[in-house]
Amino acid sequence: MDEFENLLKAERVSVERFVRFRISSKADADDVLQEVYFTAYQKLAQLKNKDAFKAWIISIARNKCNDYFRKKATQYEITIEELTEKELSYGRHGVSVANTVKETLSLLGDKDKQILYLFFWKEMAQAEIAKQLNIPIGTVKSRLHTAKQNFKNKYPYRTEMSKGEYIMNKLPEFMPEYKIEPSTEATFAVKWEELMGWFLIPKLGEKLSWGMYYIPSRKCNHVYDMQVTGKAKVHGIEGVELTAREASYSDKYEGINRTFVAQLTDTHCRYLATLRNDGDIRNYITFLDGDDFMSNWGFGEDNCGNETNLAPKGDIQRNGTIVTSVNKDFLLDIVGRYKVTIGGKCYDTVCVMDIETYNCGVVSEQFLDKNGKTILWRRFNRDDWAIDYYKKKWSELLPDNDRLIVNGTVYVQWYDCITDYIL
Repeated sequence: MDEFENLLKAERVSVERFVRFRISSKADADDVLQEVYFTAYQKLAQLKNKDAFKAWIISIARNKCNDYFRKKATQYEITIEELTEKELSYGRHGVSVANTVKETLSLLGDKDKQILYLFFWKEMAQAEIAKQLNIPIGTVKSRLHTAKQNFKNKYPYRTEMSKGEYIMNKLPEFMPEYKIEPSTEATFAVKWEELMGWFLIPKLGEKLSWGMYYIPSRKCNHVYDMQVTGKAKVHGIEGVELTAREASYSDKYEGINRTFVAQLTDTHCRYLATLRNDGDIRNYITFLDGDDFMSNWGFGEDNCGNETNLAPKGDIQRNGTIVTSVNKDFLLDIVGRYKVTIGGKCYDTVCVMDIETYNCGVVSEQFLDKNGKTILWRRFNRDDWAIDYYKKKWSELLPDNDRLIVNGTVYVQWYDCITDYIL
């Protein structure tokens, strides 16, 4: 028992994080965790290499979660006809039905629908399908190949990217002139599905370019060309893989490629993993890797991510450049409605403020339109942010830049970001 407890003590946080990521109900997650620990204790003698305990107990947790979902699925009576139009998904608030492939499937013939249903939804082996349909297995293989190709041809999103292909939309070299004016109208709620800090919505088919403009020069310093490249799983949790090609504006074809995996649910958007190159090693960092991941990519309690359904909470209050907030973690709130005129176009927006959740000593303003898309993003540094490196306060480095007073502390504007959405 002592050996098991010592091994589990070192990995308990990772196991609990893994299970709670997959099961939204705390009570159900606790039950599954008890099953995991009991099974692991019973079978510990079968583990030859105790150094592999983490991977071993995570595999047990994955199997127990799969058992949980299989039991849950039996509680929902869904006909074959419905399944050919909808897919069953499990989000943070339980089982829901998402219309993600309905239109594409409706364009296929009955034979294609049938074979795809048996293979993907029923998860039947090709031999089982042959037996059920009373056809040769060779016919099953041929029909399945044809059905997959027909679906792919009619599917509206591209899930592949050829080598060297990038968006390369032309962002302006200098930040367009803009004006931010408070509105007397009431704020509105908004569905915000963008990845915090990167502006891309993690859905198949999405892509964009965005630029970083230093103030007061207003010159574009870096450009990021991003797109979702396909579906991905991290420790059994489904998401999508996306790439970000970072380059200087002056030499856009000599950039750095980044890869992430992210997940979008009905309520939250979060990062699951990132690829980091350590010399000649491709190092994949995931949400189970503690501070290596959480300090840079984690957000919200247990890394639940940023909320997608935004409405004013009253956690942050703003009056002009004076900002006050309640004393709590994860301060992200709508603080008002604004008319943003940029590049000759006018947008009706709400301002979402983030106080030191993205980075200690950093406050951001993000102006979203009613589509939940970013019109303008502005970063403000606390006056003493990174002072050991820069050797001066930001009010001295950038004396003419805009300022905010947040809970009595000065924050100075550093740079702005726009995306090709507004072009």
